[in-house]
Amino acid sequence: MARQQAPPWVHVALILFLLSLGGAIEIPMDLTQPPTITKQSVKDHIVDPRDNILIECEAKGNPAPSFHWTRNSRFFNIAKDPRVSMRRRSGTLVIDFRSGGRPEEYEGEYQCFARNKFGTALSNRIRLQVSKSPLWPKENLDPVVVQEGAPLTLQCNPPPGLPSPVIFWMSSSMEPITQDKRVSQGHNGDLYFSNVMLQDMQTDYSCNARFHFTHTIQQKNPFTLKVLTTRGVAERTPSFMYPQGTSSSQMVLRGMDLLLECIASGVPTPDIAWYKKGGDLPSDKAKFENFNKALRITNVSEEDSGEYFCLASNKMGSIRHTISVRVKAAPYWLDEPKNLILAPGEDGRLVCRANGNPKPTVQWLVNGDPLQSAPPNPNREVAGDTIIFRDTQISSRAVYQCNTSNEHGYLLANAFVSVLDVPPRMLSPRNQLIRVILYNRTRLDCPFFGSPIPTLRWFKNGQGSNLDGGNYHVYENGSLEIKMIRKEDQGIYTCVATNILGKAENQVRLEVKDPTRIYRMPEDQVAKRGTTVQLECRVKHDPSLKLTVSWLKDDEPLYIGNRMKKEDDSLTIFGVAERDQGSYTCMASTELDQDLAKAYLTVLADQATPTNRLAALPKGRPDRPRDLELTDLAERSVRLTWIPGDDNNSPITDYVVQFEEDQFQPGVWHDHSKFPGSVNSAVLHLSPYVNYQFRVIAVNEVGSSHPSLPSERYRTSGAPPESNPSDVKGEGTRKNNMEITWTPMNATSAFGPNLRYIVKWRRRETRETWNNVTVWGSRYVVGQTPVYVPYEIRVQAENDFGKGPEPETVIGYSGEDYPRAAPTEVKIRVLNSTAISLQWNRVYSDTVQGQLREYRVRRPTQPHLTTSLLTRGRGSSRGVGILRDPRNTCGI
Repeated sequence: MARQQAPPWVHVALILFLLSLGGAIEIPMDLTQPPTITKQSVKDHIVDPRDNILIECEAKGNPAPSFHWTRNSRFFNIAKDPRVSMRRRSGTLVIDFRSGGRPEEYEGEYQCFARNKFGTALSNRIRLQVSKSPLWPKENLDPVVVQEGAPLTLQCNPPPGLPSPVIFWMSSSMEPITQDKRVSQGHNGDLYFSNVMLQDMQTDYSCNARFHFTHTIQQKNPFTLKVLTTRGVAERTPSFMYPQGTSSSQMVLRGMDLLLECIASGVPTPDIAWYKKGGDLPSDKAKFENFNKALRITNVSEEDSGEYFCLASNKMGSIRHTISVRVKAAPYWLDEPKNLILAPGEDGRLVCRANGNPKPTVQWLVNGDPLQSAPPNPNREVAGDTIIFRDTQISSRAVYQCNTSNEHGYLLANAFVSVLDVPPRMLSPRNQLIRVILYNRTRLDCPFFGSPIPTLRWFKNGQGSNLDGGNYHVYENGSLEIKMIRKEDQGIYTCVATNILGKAENQVRLEVKDPTRIYRMPEDQVAKRGTTVQLECRVKHDPSLKLTVSWLKDDEPLYIGNRMKKEDDSLTIFGVAERDQGSYTCMASTELDQDLAKAYLTVLADQATPTNRLAALPKGRPDRPRDLELTDLAERSVRLTWIPGDDNNSPITDYVVQFEEDQFQPGVWHDHSKFPGSVNSAVLHLSPYVNYQFRVIAVNEVGSSHPSLPSERYRTSGAPPESNPSDVKGEGTRKNNMEITWTPMNATSAFGPNLRYIVKWRRRETRETWNNVTVWGSRYVVGQTPVYVPYEIRVQAENDFGKGPEPETVIGYSGEDYPRAAPTEVKIRVLNSTAISLQWNRVYSDTVQGQLREYRVRRPTQPHLTTSLLTRGRGSSRGVGILRDPRNTCGI
């Protein structure tokens, strides 16, 4: 018997609960407010020429905003073009070609403006391009004549498409060209032969280009090879076919993938190995492709800059090519401006901080116009990346834009300043009833609004002090979290929002219910065929809740046939048959919670059953499962179904489900879960933000099958991390630094995109302010540190959905330096003809400048002989050591 884990929806609800707590306070739509862009097309908008063009722009505001567009920075007069229309109550453009016209005529840069009397919000500058799939130029290709053993490059030179086409090589009979470390396609689409062999004449070679939008494939005229034979192919040292020479350089943008490629000729075919000068390849995001000829580093960061080199080698020798990699960065947000809601007379600020390489410039606009050309405002001060507002008035309402850009891109953010005088108001229904299970965590919501922003307080049963602290926590959005519900928490909770204009309140009634528990669980049983089996399942639950008891067999709903009887506290099976073997799960549930318990029934054949005729047949490993299918797609789970392969005369005992993800360790398969051999369908519980692919392995007593073909991929949505990196250490590598290192988190613990680490440090026991930096790798070096000083260190995981839990504090030390003092009062005492005793005063700890490990003794007559002495008595101020003849052992 076994008690099951909590169902996946419990974890999903908790994640959604945590995500909802950090939301910014928004202005209710019945109050006047400037426009806010809510939806827009991507910056690089590539469209299919066969479809109508759609350029999205949606916005909200009160009054409802009106829209207009610019094209190539000039007003776009929609009324003058019969093909162009704007959707009603929207800024979305529709360009209709049903009556003719060329989509290419509408290419350009578009920007949407949403305006009402309180301001103007801007969309990104949307570059509209029409997808292109040009025809391959006709050409007559002469046969390619090449000597056996010589290198060869067949150039593809595909027509320039938008987006770029996918290139692949095939024979004229539409068979894929077999590729290996000798023959392979480069990233540029060319086909490289490290050395040509006679067998290469057996086919021709045609380059194919597949265009994304039109779903068309264009084929180049095929190459025909003629290989000239020789009496013997001479062995040759490697030589680079791509890139040529001994060095090259490459630039890549932060967050993109870096692809380095080295293709070499030689006989025998060279092997390729990759290295980074002065460090290791980043194992968490580096992978080798194209038979080790390519190195891909995903999600590049500044730490990936440096010199990489590939080494091509065979038994005749080796050569290397060095690639200098520079990581630049389009702007990325450090502090994106947020909407500012102020009351008349209040102060506030908008902050726009971004980083990039080169460092981006910041330009402020107001209602779409440069701020420097706006009318002067004595209550507004611009200080670089910050706008400071003092004593704001109703007339200060506007939408501000921050545009930060460098040569690699730009970011545009809208943030409005809204000046309102609004007494507090409640935004949720009044007198809600919340029922919750004892000992669970719960949240009581109290959404509110007011300007100035009201102060919110919670009270219980109309009396007592403000609820915050201990078992209670009030979030910025007004929600009251009760960390662990107890019986005494039942009652009426009142939330009160107060500002200088008044107050508003709401009530929530909380009822606490007893949990549902299976106190007598079904037991594993072994039964003979034809007998009767009873599985018990006795449940205790809150009497005010309706209880439902149901049964699953092998995790599927159990059909109660005429051989079965289900009662409130048991399941009886009459005339047990082989098909009844399997796992049985009792599921006791109410509208608030559930409990599960599982048992396994094994069915034995009776003694009259003839010996299994398969016993005399040869046994083998099972055939691989096939036809994997994903269904019941949920937030954190999916159902995987497969068709079993032949068991080859040995019953399948288990199925092992494995998964692979394509971000952290693409191509590496990990065990996910194990299921009995009697099932062919299972619910898999998943981690957030993983692009899963599954396969299944069947197991019998002989061994394991080959893995099934992979399933289709399924990506789960993201969430904040639930853990932090492990093995956090701080050690000095130089006398004036401390290197902080940790073991990075893997794909199933990242939980979201752009996994990064917030590294904090401060000197121990000084109460200094924490220093902090965000790092995308697995190490950070703190510079300009004093010698050998203890530091408190914390490393917290963060992704685009939020931060992980509060990290533990570890102690690290900055680097050591040479001791500043030597032992004094050295005394020698002769013990015998081969040993002397040394005595000295120990050095003071503040002069060691590190961890004292040993004392070393040198003899002036033999300075090349050094003896290390470990000393007794760490607390003593004296050191004692015995020095023996160097030909003998040195000891204490």
